[in-house]
Amino acid sequence: MKVDNKYIVYLVEDEKNLAEILKAYLTREGWEVHHFADGQDAYEAINHATPHIWILDIMLPNMDGYQLLKAIKTKHDTPVIFISARDKDLDRVLGLELGSDDYLAKPFLPEELIIRVKRILSRTYTSQKTEQKRIEVNGYFIDPTTRNIYDGNHLVEMTTKELDLIILLTSKVGKAFSREEIIDYVWGSDYYGSERAVDDVVRRLRKKLPRLHVETLYGFGYRVLSS
Repeated sequence: MKVDNKYIVYLVEDEKNLAEILKAYLTREGWEVHHFADGQDAYEAINHATPHIWILDIMLPNMDGYQLLKAIKTKHDTPVIFISARDKDLDRVLGLELGSDDYLAKPFLPEELIIRVKRILSRTYTSQKTEQKRIEVNGYFIDPTTRNIYDGNHLVEMTTKELDLIILLTSKVGKAFSREEIIDYVWGSDYYGSERAVDDVVRRLRKKLPRLHVETLYGFGYRVLSS
């Protein structure tokens, strides 16, 4: 739920000057921002409230961003943006493995972070207002409106990016979607990262939903085939 029509943002960053700058930019958008400079403090906040989005630095005192991400995704499907000054390819891949929704390598412009936060908030919360027909594919039931996926009566836990991708691929079963189309839908047209991110999410979908039949079209993209 929003508080007074504001989105709630949890910012976890131990670099004081950067944290102050980012908080100023985020607050300027009308969002309620809670800042944590310590990984353990942020971890304790997971059980007390649920923000609309987390922005996590990876290198933190007492508990790193990877541990925090695992804890967040265990309890909630709240979107998470990773930020890091370390090896950007390694951190991006590890972050995606653990369920992060986006990644920014330091240094970055605060305006770029704002753009990405807006896109994720809009895609995650605003789009849910539109009623969409429930889909059945290969024994799985996908509800785009509630963003739930069921294997029979069992709710399958999915990350935000996994949900976005499966909703796109099953919107037209049998249709081939290019990597460019997938990136534009799942990450947004302003995404500057590698196309490997698509392959990472597809691999996780195949593991979680083995009967979905996600086919690779080499050099192009992916499609879901009905069995």
